[in-house]
Amino acid sequence: MEKRDILVGITNGDINGIGYEVIIKSLLDGRVAEMCTPVVYGSPKVAAYHRKALNIENFSFNNIRNPGEAHPRKANMINCLDDEVRVELGKPTQHAGEAALRSLEAAVKDLRDGKIDVLVTAPVDKSTIQSDSFRFPGHTEYLKSEFGADDVLMLMISENMKIGTVTGHIPIAGVPSAITAGKIVTKLRILNNSLKADFTIRKPRIALLGLNPHAGDNGLLGNEEKETIIPAAEMASKEGILVFGPFAADGFFGTGEFRKYDAILAMYHDQGLIPFKALAFDSGVNYTAGLPVVRTSPAHGTAFQIAGLGQASESSFRHAIYRACDIFRHRQMNRDLAANPLERQHIDTRHERPDELPPDIANHENII
Repeated sequence: MEKRDILVGITNGDINGIGYEVIIKSLLDGRVAEMCTPVVYGSPKVAAYHRKALNIENFSFNNIRNPGEAHPRKANMINCLDDEVRVELGKPTQHAGEAALRSLEAAVKDLRDGKIDVLVTAPVDKSTIQSDSFRFPGHTEYLKSEFGADDVLMLMISENMKIGTVTGHIPIAGVPSAITAGKIVTKLRILNNSLKADFTIRKPRIALLGLNPHAGDNGLLGNEEKETIIPAAEMASKEGILVFGPFAADGFFGTGEFRKYDAILAMYHDQGLIPFKALAFDSGVNYTAGLPVVRTSPAHGTAFQIAGLGQASESSFRHAIYRACDIFRHRQMNRDLAANPLERQHIDTRHERPDELPPDIANHENII
């Protein structure tokens, strides 16, 4: 089969934030075009506004009507916004929220229809994007609904850490009641499966964090660890998931213990994202594990305070594109292997000592 570039659909996010800045800066990097074919769902008018504000002259979009027209060595754009779209840099406005939703809806439709391969979303303002068709805390919950996933996991990934959370965008007061053994096990399954299929880790080791200070201190500071988290870990272990903990979060990160594990499951949003962003803000990527499609985003938000100033780093967004492509290829590789498994082979194991084996297999494990 002829190899082709991965078609990466990119949403413009909030048009008053740094979305267009990090998109354009990322696509200026020649390495991106070597890896994939980007298709931005946005507005040429808005793009021109940001280019002028940022004083970027050596860049332009190739305007197309659908992904099938995308040029493999150019930054492509599908116009899906109203011609009257208005940019107000640094301001959260209802108009910008509507533009963000239109871009997202158009890209998701093409992703569902197989016209693009992966989705990379620029940051949105969670309040202004709300509408009759979007009543969700964020992209993660919206995509779960759109693609009919039983459950998903917000997984933050970098070179040195992968960390998911049991609970997501909910008030801190609601966290304890939202954490159940069943929910922890479900998230552990998603995380374990993702580490294998999306990151090609054969036997992932997962660290589980406690909810309370000092992981409850044996019940002195809370019983959630004894009554919920430890039983959940035991249930997951019986399923063959290599899970360890629960660990006290402060010491776990402070001593560098996190480096010993392939991934971490935190109990709530800030418990996981504060250490992650402290260690990997510029290169971190948000990945939605558990979806039948691939979606990533940068680890940062709209950053209204620096919109249009040219100060935003594109590193996280560029890494989001790279990660989406990597995961897509890993999934494709796994599908190919499943469709064409290696034939089972028999090796004569009657020899008792390695020096009695034929020389070509004497230094290899038996293949059963």
